[in-house]
Amino acid sequence: MIIKTVLTEAVEQLPKSDTAHLDVAVLLCHVLGVTRSYLYAWPEKKLTADQLAQFQALLVRRAKGEPVAYLIGHREFWSLDLQVTSETLIPRPETELLVEQALARLPDDSNAEVIDLGTGAGAIALAIATERPRCRVLATDHSAAALNVAQTNAASLGLTDRLQLVLSDWWAALPDNKATLIVSNPPYVAANDPHLSQGDVQYEPKSALVADMDGLADIRQLIAESFSHLHTSGWLLLEHGYNQAEAVRTVFEQYGYQAVTTYTDLAGLPRVTVGQQILSVS
Repeated sequence: MIIKTVLTEAVEQLPKSDTAHLDVAVLLCHVLGVTRSYLYAWPEKKLTADQLAQFQALLVRRAKGEPVAYLIGHREFWSLDLQVTSETLIPRPETELLVEQALARLPDDSNAEVIDLGTGAGAIALAIATERPRCRVLATDHSAAALNVAQTNAASLGLTDRLQLVLSDWWAALPDNKATLIVSNPPYVAANDPHLSQGDVQYEPKSALVADMDGLADIRQLIAESFSHLHTSGWLLLEHGYNQAEAVRTVFEQYGYQAVTTYTDLAGLPRVTVGQQILSVS
């Protein structure tokens, strides 16, 4: 079969996907080891029997709902090609807002201490390390498997000398650490949220998605505990659900943070809230 025919027939096998054309193109590129432009430049190119079998096997898994990122083993974030596995969340474009707001508070020549709590595949920490090479970036996760993925990504990007990885449940292993900027994309989905059984999310690790107290338990813990881990005038930046902004701002203010502000993503949804530690803590 030729590329053009394979793509056309494959799209018909993904009736439930809103991105069927992109899905099949990405999967076929993965199998052939080519870019998407190749598919359109050489539509009459024939696939070998082995290539076709590999592609069809991936297509069957995608038709069942398995995320494309897990099928091909990587995902782009902040123009970085990152390995992802079923042990990590799939980095999403809206999380780049968290990186943007972090960089806005770190001058180009900054040598500040930055801590990324719950790093997963390392997307946020590695993006910051890439853009601010003098910063000292430390990233944690409670999952050893996730940290292994982050370590692999740091190595493939040549950033192992800029990133320290620590196995820790939030601040448990970092009782004395302080930072100028703390950033996190914590679990914030309520346990009864119907989205947990839909789309890519149903395949992602629930421990990285779900939090008690209607999704606010981990956010409350981070806000409460991070205050004493910030240098004076330091910042805490958190991603949260689009419908949680008001509640998150309230918690920030309850714990004494100043300049509490929420930022919207490209879809206009409130996704990131930040607060500044003004008063020193003895």
